[in-house]
Amino acid sequence: MQKAINAALAAALILVAGAVAALYLAPPQHPAPDIDTLVDAAIEARLAEIAPQPPEDPAPSQLGTADFGDAIETYLLDNPRLLERMSAALETELRAQEREQARTALASLEDEIYNDPANIVLGNPDGDVTLVELFDYNCGYCRQVVPDLLALIDQDPDLRIILKEFPILSQGSVDAARIGILVNREGADYTAFHTALFSARGAIDAEVALAAAESVGLNRVLLELDMNNDDVTAVIERSYRIAQGLGVSGTPTFIIGDEVIPGAVSKDQLERRIANMRECGHTVCS
Repeated sequence: MQKAINAALAAALILVAGAVAALYLAPPQHPAPDIDTLVDAAIEARLAEIAPQPPEDPAPSQLGTADFGDAIETYLLDNPRLLERMSAALETELRAQEREQARTALASLEDEIYNDPANIVLGNPDGDVTLVELFDYNCGYCRQVVPDLLALIDQDPDLRIILKEFPILSQGSVDAARIGILVNREGADYTAFHTALFSARGAIDAEVALAAAESVGLNRVLLELDMNNDDVTAVIERSYRIAQGLGVSGTPTFIIGDEVIPGAVSKDQLERRIANMRECGHTVCS
């Protein structure tokens, strides 16, 4: 500030000097002004030029990032149930998206799922509702649902159940699946074979499956010769393609109507979905 004042004084002196020189050099036409008046006027004029301008009206303040985050945090703390509502809405939206994706995938795979000649069919082959299970003989949860599926068949004469070999847990699972496909192809008592494997103790492998197949009247040697044939492999590969198309990676997985259900499901839940299929054509009726 002191420098600005000094500059103003210097400029004023220059102006005064110029004015004085003009007074003495030019012919006087009017009374000469007082020197002090000239100096004061020059100083005031210069100070006015260099004086800081008053600030313009400030623009409306903008919320900084940190302030914005603080505001959100405060609001959420003041409204704790908002997060619950947001979470519920998000879950509803995600489930709706999953159902739509499942409908699209199921429509594209319908023929492979329901009309494969190699399908293992239990219950009524012409039933009005079809329940599909992808399973692995070494799957503990698959073992748990076997009694429920058999009970559903006994109590519902119009239910069709399709079993699809989906061996993913071990080589023993693959070998057992191969033998299971042959048991079904030969027309033997597949239900007895199926329950025998799931009743066996320990890991299920080719030896356990061959023993179960012998118990339903099949020739062990012929099964061993045929189990690795390409047509048997093709049945398992079709199950893998279905699983890939549906985004399925575990067992058991159930398919009913337009819904894909991962994991073990209670008998009551299955009954409710079957009833809804008959009532409205979907597993959930609006």
